Amino acid sequence: MSVEKLDVGVDGERMDRADRMDTAAVDPGPDAVTGDRAESGGQRLLRIVEASSVRAMRREAVDAETLRKAALIVEEVRLGGEAALRRIAERLGDLPVGGKLVWSRAELEAELEELPGDQRALLERTADRIRRFARAQRDSLRTLEVEIPGGRIGHRVEPMERAGCYAPGGRFPLPSSVLMTVIPARIAGVQEVRVASPKPTRITLAAAAVAGADELLAVGGAQAIAALALGAGVIPPADIVVGPGNSWVTAAKRLVMGEVAIDMLAGPSELVILADAQADPAWIAADLLAQAEHDPEALPVLIALDSGLIGRVEEALRVQLEDLPTAPIAEAALRNGFAVVAQEIEEAIELCDRLAPEHLELLIRDPGAVASSLRHYGALFVGAGAAEVLGDYGIGPNHVLPTGGTSRSAGGLSALSFLRVRTFLELDDPRAAAAVVDDAAALARLEGLEGHARSALRRR
Repeated sequence: MSVEKLDVGVDGERMDRADRMDTAAVDPGPDAVTGDRAESGGQRLLRIVEASSVRAMRREAVDAETLRKAALIVEEVRLGGEAALRRIAERLGDLPVGGKLVWSRAELEAELEELPGDQRALLERTADRIRRFARAQRDSLRTLEVEIPGGRIGHRVEPMERAGCYAPGGRFPLPSSVLMTVIPARIAGVQEVRVASPKPTRITLAAAAVAGADELLAVGGAQAIAALALGAGVIPPADIVVGPGNSWVTAAKRLVMGEVAIDMLAGPSELVILADAQADPAWIAADLLAQAEHDPEALPVLIALDSGLIGRVEEALRVQLEDLPTAPIAEAALRNGFAVVAQEIEEAIELCDRLAPEHLELLIRDPGAVASSLRHYGALFVGAGAAEVLGDYGIGPNHVLPTGGTSRSAGGLSALSFLRVRTFLELDDPRAAAAVVDDAAALARLEGLEGHARSALRRR
């Protein structure tokens, strides 16, 4: 899930557009527009484009200038450790001078105790749902052992030792992202889990306690990713850093990738809705607005199997925008998106796969039949009852998902993200393994590696 966040750059300039990646959105081009005015007059909220003009979604996760500035922050933390981290955080507004940098487990628990009972119960119910699904995912990957002549081969599944989880802050607290990142790590068996979030509110601190975090680092942006990945004083280096964030977070993840594992480089949020004539335009409008309010750079898309549906959705959008508190952000994102008419279901499926979106909703008569034909998406929502927002808020599957067409090669965050699959070989009967040894030596000699061949033949 791409999220709204107010963060600051290296020069102290505020990032008013959360998760802005300064990347090329899906752009059908001016020649593709078949109508730019709504039936009731005025500019359309959703452009209508030709199906043939919709290109595959390929968006850069972060622009070069943000990457350059983020590199300065990462290196400052790398070289200066905790003192540099605090200096940057105070300079950029994460922390008041002398403010609390790290919240201990005991302090997180204390904040949870002060939380109103209904809010605590909500966090705990949501956490239980996320845990249940994460545990089922974890259990699906098991240790494997296969008998071979002379011994055994196989793999063992083991968790990473330390995980760093990022949860955006800024304009709104996002306890859902704390739960979505920390809980899968815990279920995977990670020994130490730390979460970073700037200017944490009580609900964020309480969510960290409910999720099982060991500590919370009250810092955001590139400086938080650098601290989690590289270590900074009391914060030891992690083996993996995960979680959604703005362009500074994404840039820093790209910079530390290779030194540590990361989940993905995610950009602004995306939702594609595939709908037919029987779909409720008010529901479609509500779902598009739910994603559009994340960020002006979000990408809401409607693929309609009925040309008249687009006009009905347009009118529903206008009605719902009238009293939506986040209307300015949502309207900007709607103008970034588009609507397209598919003449038949096969064309609609091809369009969905071409876009490979973060979220894909099926509001059609027989969604189950179509679901099995789709190949590329971050998360699929099958049928009118499966609103994407339910995935955002902890019904089970994770909301940290691939964007920019990368769902063609990647999946979302899960308990499996924190696991390592390690293979082993055990040979205790040289006679039985003779044929394998001879083949290994023969292949080594084909490659001109006589030392390899002799090493193998010593096992005869």
